[in-house]
Amino acid sequence: MGPQAFYDLESTIDRGALAAAETTLGEQRGLVVLDEIQTMPELLPILRVLADRSETPARFLVLGSASPDLMRGAAESLAGRVAFVHLGGFGVDVVGAASCTQLWHRGGLPRSFLAADDSTSYAWRQDFIETFLSRDAARFGIGLSPELLRRFWTMLAHRHGATLNAAELARGVGVDQKTAARYVDVLVGTYLVRRLPPWFVNTEKRLVKAPKVYLRDSGVLHALLGLRNGSEVMSHPRFGTSWEGLAIEQVIAALGAERDAAFWATHAGAEIDLVVPRGGRLYGFECKFSDAPDVTRSMRIAKEELGLERIFVIYPGSREYELGPGIRVLPLAQVFERLTGL
Repeated sequence: MGPQAFYDLESTIDRGALAAAETTLGEQRGLVVLDEIQTMPELLPILRVLADRSETPARFLVLGSASPDLMRGAAESLAGRVAFVHLGGFGVDVVGAASCTQLWHRGGLPRSFLAADDSTSYAWRQDFIETFLSRDAARFGIGLSPELLRRFWTMLAHRHGATLNAAELARGVGVDQKTAARYVDVLVGTYLVRRLPPWFVNTEKRLVKAPKVYLRDSGVLHALLGLRNGSEVMSHPRFGTSWEGLAIEQVIAALGAERDAAFWATHAGAEIDLVVPRGGRLYGFECKFSDAPDVTRSMRIAKEELGLERIFVIYPGSREYELGPGIRVLPLAQVFERLTGL
């Protein structure tokens, strides 16, 4: 059954219909959909009032492209009254093994992935980027011009898979470090960038404490880097890091690990791309663009130092097999099938 009422909050007509929002929404029954909620965050306290009614004649499905933390304390407004569902673009569970390479090159945003050809896909992603730069960024308090913000975002693209250096970003666009960090917060809050925190443990080793940054959609990453098709992606010096980001996003989605995924690295050079706690045990994930991954010294160190239950080596091949004690190679196309429910 479809919704009883649907409001597109970017529509002037629908916004006008909500001029007296508490009255209008309070009269609704059944499922009510509010799309693009980030354009009207002032509705969230009203939804709290409606959710606290003794009877619940209506349920509200709130859709948007910004985290509640970014929308003026919305998390506090709806605390205990809301369930969050994180929806990314297409994943390997949707597109299937045969389309994993296209998913990597074009990303998971539906219109990019489903475009008739690479040129159309690339053009759509450039339009998507320009729309964010010229319209959406200012809503969330980014004071940079579209040109400077594109430079900022592109600098992050070149740091994809590396530790965050806010001072370097600040120098690149002529702002102070605190402002640059806030701009990163906005890109994280709009689900365009993932800030992967370090995993801390009691150890004698000196650990990397700065978070890593990844652009969450590989297609947007490639568009910012000016990579128009698969051939250009494969010839780029950081194609392996690009694939690593895709694999990390798929593993996090399969595990539902938005809140507890991290990475581990030491200043001596040992690291593992992803660690996720599940059921009182800790699992490690290493993402390798290789036909035949090997056990590395970093894997052995991480397994011993962290007491990992198992390390999964995610790769683009098609065969699953044991690589060593507690280390298993897993095709990217099978992460949802094998990891869901871990």
